[in-house]
Amino acid sequence: MNKIVYDKAIRLLHEVASPDGFLASAENTSNYKRVWARDGVICGLAALASGDEKLIATFKSTLDTLAENQHDIGTIPSNVLVSADKKEVSYGGLAGRVDAVTWFIIGVCQYAHHQCDPAFVVRYHYEIEKGLELLNAWEFNNKHLVYVPLSGNWADEYITDGYVLYDQLLRVWALRSYNHFAKSEVIQEKIETITSQIEINFLPESTGEKFHERAYKEVVFADYMPCSFSPSGYKTQFDAFANSLAVILNIGPKTFHSQLLKFTENLTAETTLGLLPAFWPPVFENDEHWHLLKNNCRYEFRNYPYEFHNGGSWPMVNGFYGLALLAKGEEKKATSILDKINRANALEEFSFYENFNTKTAEPNGVSFCAWSAAATILVHQSIHQNFKILV
Repeated sequence: MNKIVYDKAIRLLHEVASPDGFLASAENTSNYKRVWARDGVICGLAALASGDEKLIATFKSTLDTLAENQHDIGTIPSNVLVSADKKEVSYGGLAGRVDAVTWFIIGVCQYAHHQCDPAFVVRYHYEIEKGLELLNAWEFNNKHLVYVPLSGNWADEYITDGYVLYDQLLRVWALRSYNHFAKSEVIQEKIETITSQIEINFLPESTGEKFHERAYKEVVFADYMPCSFSPSGYKTQFDAFANSLAVILNIGPKTFHSQLLKFTENLTAETTLGLLPAFWPPVFENDEHWHLLKNNCRYEFRNYPYEFHNGGSWPMVNGFYGLALLAKGEEKKATSILDKINRANALEEFSFYENFNTKTAEPNGVSFCAWSAAATILVHQSIHQNFKILV
């Protein structure tokens, strides 16, 4: 079964490989027939893992397209549409996409590392530096954490805003990846300072001055880092993507990682597909943040409880969870998650759906989603070929 899904995942990435980079889906849905920053880089990581030269070349084209369309102030496009008769560049919808910048930097450095091509980082040195300067500006208060607007990252119709855990961790990963080549003491100091601020503000019983001391004291911390905080306080949902990144990047003490992985194991045991929901628990109509959720959509509302970002299960997110398990030597558990990712991707004749209702297992979103295929490839090759991302 796993080999069949793997081969079909490779085939799907070939289907979405365009001259300008990876498209988000092979389904004929206009908004997904674009080169997206985060989707493209995640597919690119899978391309590197696969060793497929055509897919690796498409990853390079993805990065070239993003770099060529960087805004003068440093913003990386959320997505780019290139067709025979027009080009459209989007830097976001209701808000700009903060994570496009970090994914681009990660992508350039991961490609250069895997291909033993440090000249590729030199080629995009200016674009990377502009992006890093923009991230510094987005701190606003110069206290080392980026401030993210509502709708400002991959969970663009969810409730996270302010100091969003996911975006802080991506920035650390981007800086680490870049400093693998730059060897800068200034960058290393920034990495350590951001990491310290993450641990001070997102871990329980931490020492050090908090951004929002009063709100921090009111939080009842669980066995994971909360998803975000802002001047109005903390949002305490579990963010599977962010907490997986914390483990992959080895941020937080070993005791935290142990508690977190125990929590995730228990949570997957409660879900129909055995996958981690993207955020948990779901936000319901009588909850405090429902008004944020119901209005945060540009076209149609998709965040019903247990679906989409609001408790839905995404193969892509679980791909990073699989990498987190492997980072802690949990190969047996990672293999189990891979099996479940593959079962989800195989539903409805290998339709590689975007996400699933965590309660009913019904598919949601677009089919033939490229980064759902990428999850299969990344975890499969990490287990069977010892593929390693640069962290």
